[in-house]
Amino acid sequence: MAGRLQPVLAGVVTALVGFASSFTVVLAGLRAVGADEAQAASGLLAVSVASGLCALWLGLRHRMPIAIAWSTPGAALLVATGPVPGGWPAAVGAFLLCGVLIVAAGLFPVLGRAVAAIPGPVAAAMLAGVLLPLCTAPVRALVEVPRLAVPVIVSWLVLHRFARRWAVPAALVVAAVTIALTSPAGGVGGFRPVIELTAPAFTVPALVGLALPLFLVTMAAQNVPGTAVLRGYGYQPPLNAALRVTGLASALGAPLGGHAVNLAAISAALAAGPDAHPDPERRWIASVTAGLGLALLGLGAGVATALVLLSPPVLIEAVAGLALLGALATAVAAAVAEPESREAAVVTFVVTASGVSLLGVAGAFWGLLAGWLMLLLFRRRAASPPAGPAAPATVLAPSPRAAENGSSRPGSAESGSVGSGSHPAAPAEAGEVTRR
Repeated sequence: MAGRLQPVLAGVVTALVGFASSFTVVLAGLRAVGADEAQAASGLLAVSVASGLCALWLGLRHRMPIAIAWSTPGAALLVATGPVPGGWPAAVGAFLLCGVLIVAAGLFPVLGRAVAAIPGPVAAAMLAGVLLPLCTAPVRALVEVPRLAVPVIVSWLVLHRFARRWAVPAALVVAAVTIALTSPAGGVGGFRPVIELTAPAFTVPALVGLALPLFLVTMAAQNVPGTAVLRGYGYQPPLNAALRVTGLASALGAPLGGHAVNLAAISAALAAGPDAHPDPERRWIASVTAGLGLALLGLGAGVATALVLLSPPVLIEAVAGLALLGALATAVAAAVAEPESREAAVVTFVVTASGVSLLGVAGAFWGLLAGWLMLLLFRRRAASPPAGPAAPATVLAPSPRAAENGSSRPGSAESGSVGSGSHPAAPAEAGEVTRR
C-alpha cells in the first residue's frame, strides 16, 4: 500500500502544480484571440480533460511516467498574437490545424526532425519574445494595482526561496483571497462545467500567423524538451505515438476552444523523478494519477474563469508572468549562448516581442523568419572570406588532454537535448536500466 501511495501523492502534486501555475496563462491567451467568458472556460476544460485522457492512455499503454499538459508557451503566444482576422472562429481553425500538424509530425518523423533542426538560438529567441509581454505584467501590476499586487509578489518571492514548486500556486491563492476581499458580494456565477462549441473558420493570416507558430512553439518548447527529460531519467519515450495521441486530442478539443496539448516539460520531472517512487517501473502511476487529477480540475474551469473575471486583468497577467519567469530566463540564456548566432537571435527576439502584425500575420512568424534570414546572411558572409593574402597566424597545437576533452562539449548530441538545447535533461539515476 505504501508503495502505491507515494506515486499517487506525486501525481496529485503534479496535477495541482501544473494546473494552478499556468491556467491563468491559458485563459489570458484564449481571451486575447477573441474568446468570450464561456468560450475561454470551455477551452480550459478542453485542454485539461484532453491532457488527462492522453496521460491516462499513454501511461497505461506504455507503463512510463509520460506526463501531458497544455501548451503554456502556446498560450503565451496567443497573448502576444492578439485578435486574428476572422475572430474567434478563425483562431479555432488555427488550433485545429495545429493539432493536425502535430499528428503529421507523429506519422512522418521527418517533420519532427525538421522542427528540431530549427536553429536553437532562433527558436529560443522566438519563445523569449513571446514570453516577454506577460513577464512584464508583475511590474505593471505594481504600478496599476499596488494594493493587490504587492501581497501576490511577496508571497511568490518567499515561497520561491523556500519551496519553489509551490511559489506560483501560493501567489494564486493570495490573489484569489485579495480578489474575494475586494470584489462585491454576489458577483460570481456560472460555476458549472462549461462546454461551448465553435465551428472553425480558416483564414490565411490565422493559419500562417497563429497555427504555424503555435505548432513550432509547442514542438520546440514542450515536446522536444519533454522527451529529453524522460530520456534523462532512463526512459525511451514513444515520441511518435505521443505526438499522434496529443495531436489527435488537440484537434478534437479545438472546436471546444482548446489550443494544444503536448508532453509536459517542466512538470514531467515531478512524475518521472525519484521523488515519485524509488522504483522507476512504478512511476507511471504518478503520471496516470496526474492525468486524472488534471481532468477533474478541468471540470472546475468555470470557477477559474469566474475568478479571473472578478480581478483586474493586469493582476491575473501578473500571476501568469510570475509563472513564466523561469521559462523566460532559460529561453534568453539559450538564445545568446552561441556568439556566432547571437545577433540573429536578438533580431528574432526584438521582432517577436514588438508585437507587430504585417499582412494580418502576427510577430512570432516574422521574428522567426527575420532571425533565420539573418542567420543565413551571416553564414554566407563567413563562408566567403575577403580576397587577398591573409596575415599569418600563430597556431598553437592542442595538448593531448585538451584533444581528449574537445570531443565532449555542452550542446552536443550526448547531452540528450534536441532542438533549442534550452532544456537540459535531468541526470539519469545510477544503475537505472533504459526501458523501451
